[in-house]
Amino acid sequence: MNSKGETPAALMLEDGTFFQGISCGAMGETCGEICFNTSLVGYVESISDPSYAGQIVTMTYPQIGNYGVAHADMQSDRLHLRGVVVRDMCYTPSNFRSDESLPDLLANQGIPAIEGIDTRHLTRHIREAGAMRAILSTIDTDPVSLLEKVRASSALDAQNLAKTVSTPASYSYDTWEIIHDFALKPPQPERYHVVAYDCGIKKGILRNLRRVGCRVTVVPWDTPAKDVIALDPDGIFFSNGPGDPQPVTATIEAAKALFGRFPIFGICLGQQMIGLSVGAKIEKLKFGHRGGNQPVMNLRTRRVEITAQNHSFGIVFPSLGALIPEESGGIAEHPDDLRFWVEKGIAPVVQNKSHGRIQLTHVNLNDGTPEGLAFLDAPAFCVQYHPEAGPGPTDSHYLFDAFTRLMDGRQDYLEIDITQDRLAEWR
Repeated sequence: MNSKGETPAALMLEDGTFFQGISCGAMGETCGEICFNTSLVGYVESISDPSYAGQIVTMTYPQIGNYGVAHADMQSDRLHLRGVVVRDMCYTPSNFRSDESLPDLLANQGIPAIEGIDTRHLTRHIREAGAMRAILSTIDTDPVSLLEKVRASSALDAQNLAKTVSTPASYSYDTWEIIHDFALKPPQPERYHVVAYDCGIKKGILRNLRRVGCRVTVVPWDTPAKDVIALDPDGIFFSNGPGDPQPVTATIEAAKALFGRFPIFGICLGQQMIGLSVGAKIEKLKFGHRGGNQPVMNLRTRRVEITAQNHSFGIVFPSLGALIPEESGGIAEHPDDLRFWVEKGIAPVVQNKSHGRIQLTHVNLNDGTPEGLAFLDAPAFCVQYHPEAGPGPTDSHYLFDAFTRLMDGRQDYLEIDITQDRLAEWR
């Protein structure tokens, strides 16, 4: 068992900000993009999310690891992140479901981690200065040496990280894993066949697709569209994943070829790739959205969802096309802040040059970034957040039911009472 020791560790940011602490994971040295996660619980699901590939994750909640690690809650078979930063690590968890401690998991999977630093100060610094490269080391604590190393490391922008976390071969997900059966109802009978592009897909997403009656064939990120068409699916799913969507060209090309032929649903990186497939521009957020407490307004239903998110990039909504005034409350010019539409109570529609009308369906209430799109002239929709709640609130579980309604051909697929939908899945 990994017990608390006194092995020095250090964290250096590329702007010269330096922290000293104690190792609480594997021995070694790692470089990555420093970011922070604001979830109060759910660290197991967070650090096992493949979307963290290439990143050193700071957990803002002060004590991490107190309920250990339940392997059933892992969102992937192994950890893909580069490192972990915490204020206080727990080495002796108390939880009947725990299989091992968090320090043991990190050590066993070769992930360096550091504790004993002021994570509140680090988080505020990232919020002000923006995400940047960092190095975490247990073998070198010299500030001069570490600064040289981190400035010589590669930036994550323009790297295709999706291919590093995608499945190497197709497989079928048609089982029901017994995880929370003490609280959740059994899955619905299998009615649909969905092909899911794995760009870093979370197990929680697969479980939720199965929950609403989908048999899922998971395919690698670079699977040609013709191979997917040959599978004769009822719908196509584009998954979450790490990093910059722009280098994930094979998936973007597949989205172009499949668009309009099948009902399509995309989550997180999936939304960005769908956006790129129809000509949208992508921007990198200053410090991204990571955590289980992001408020999002559904412009169609006027309901606010508290959402789980994990991304650095997002679509620039005006780049999708010019507003259609008669479908956007008579407004012809794009506002600077999308929260304008929240205040007006309007879900605006743009005219895309190649794919018809696209409606803005969801907006982030913290910063006014686009969180959801619906294509009005084709069976497709997407959201920027993680509705499977792994970890996070279950406000957005309705989106999986919305996908089944889309596959049924319903035009009102997004008009779902989220409260009733949440209650329906619990015993």
